[in-house]
Amino acid sequence: MHPSPPLPRPASEPLLCVRDLRISVGGREAVRGVSFEIRAREVFALVGESGAGKSLTARTLLGMLPRQATTTGTVHPDLSGARGRRIALVPQDALSALSPVHPVGDQLAAAVRSVRGVSRREARALAVAALDRVGIPDAARTARAYPHEYSGGMRQRAVIAMAVVNEPEILVADEPTTALDADRRESVLKLLTEQREAVGAALVLVTHDMDAVLRHAHRMLVMYAGRAVETGPAREILAHPRAPYTAGLLAALPRPEGPRTEGPRVAGGRRRRLPALPGTPPPPGALPPGCAFAPRCPLATEVCRREEPAEHEVAGRLVACHRATEVTDPLREFA
Repeated sequence: MHPSPPLPRPASEPLLCVRDLRISVGGREAVRGVSFEIRAREVFALVGESGAGKSLTARTLLGMLPRQATTTGTVHPDLSGARGRRIALVPQDALSALSPVHPVGDQLAAAVRSVRGVSRREARALAVAALDRVGIPDAARTARAYPHEYSGGMRQRAVIAMAVVNEPEILVADEPTTALDADRRESVLKLLTEQREAVGAALVLVTHDMDAVLRHAHRMLVMYAGRAVETGPAREILAHPRAPYTAGLLAALPRPEGPRTEGPRVAGGRRRRLPALPGTPPPPGALPPGCAFAPRCPLATEVCRREEPAEHEVAGRLVACHRATEVTDPLREFA
């Protein structure tokens, strides 16, 4: 397994605390009582399949929920009014995030002036410096080009530059590697983590890419059907998952042939693609009784189908599973 990076030195207080967050869209509850903390300079991964509620959760921090969404719970401090200054988004689609009618450097300079109130000349210099820092070649000249004149990789670097140019405390990257090949995916993730370190920010990585979590996250929260099912240090969860849903995601990772020894293997040797996690998540508003994962879970018992599990501490992480304490290696059930 690729080890997760070392944990940053813990801050005396978290940068941001989320408690019992609930989000309803169109009258259907899509996020159900999620709680977590973001610490200074860490990479915190929100993980799950499409529809798990991870993007809605992250966009709550940015104040970017759809108009029809309603929320309860607390987010402290509320940074939605400080977007671009204390918290910034790295969007999934770089092309749609950039205006097609303004040079890229002008867009970065406008972002600087909106937050810092500096002169046009100083804003321009900071914009060019940010483009240079993310590896845009000949940044002073390239800053005058329009987005359509950039390659796809350059546009991705430009939106990362725009997110970090004002040195926010928290970066939110929403599925930043979707539809990228393996080499470009790793390049983008490496650049994100480098820029996080350069500006001293925490990074919230919203992803279904477990390999990205293996390589880059310090802590993680696994979501299923709008709930947190396992939260804790990424290295420990990925080596020894206790929630069956986490184990199912890991079992679907490619790994070398041969017997499993400790956790899923994703590097070295020949690789094979294991079957995907069977079934599909239930849509909001159509949850089964009991644990939402029970219809897909090989460990489910009658109590799982009858009662929704409470979140409790198991082996140094929080787990929402009736059987987490009695089944110490749920990954074997998916092997």
